[in-house]
Amino acid sequence: MIIDDVHRGIKKNKKRKRIGRGPGSGNGKTAARGHNGYGSRAGSSQRISFEGGQTPLARRIAKRGFNNKRFATKVAIVNVSDLEQRFDSGATIDATALAEANLAKGRFDVIKVLGDGDITKKFTVRVHRCSKSAEEKITAAGGSIEIIYA
Repeated sequence: MIIDDVHRGIKKNKKRKRIGRGPGSGNGKTAARGHNGYGSRAGSSQRISFEGGQTPLARRIAKRGFNNKRFATKVAIVNVSDLEQRFDSGATIDATALAEANLAKGRFDVIKVLGDGDITKKFTVRVHRCSKSAEEKITAAGGSIEIIYA
């Protein structure tokens, strides 16, 4: 291998293509626009979704239906077992306490406590929603539940 062969043919500062400057430039006559057709005319341009005359994807796919998912209430779910692990007995558990304990992360509209797991500690829980099993377990452990309306 020849050592300077690596760089051969590479131009760092390539001269720009001067279009429509006569036959000696190599881009004379049609000025690199081809002969006839839409692209050869002045002011020719294609929209972003143009697919060469093929029906564009935006027109091929179905546009029926509507989905309310964007408007649905986002529920942050917390299990009873999570409360048992993260909080001490006698604690008051609300939205800020759950956020500090990394149990109710991100954006949500409502907090709901579910009854997955066991509980032995006494808590005062202030949430928007609570399942029957979670309510039974918290009250059986000596705690209380306050349903808040936001």
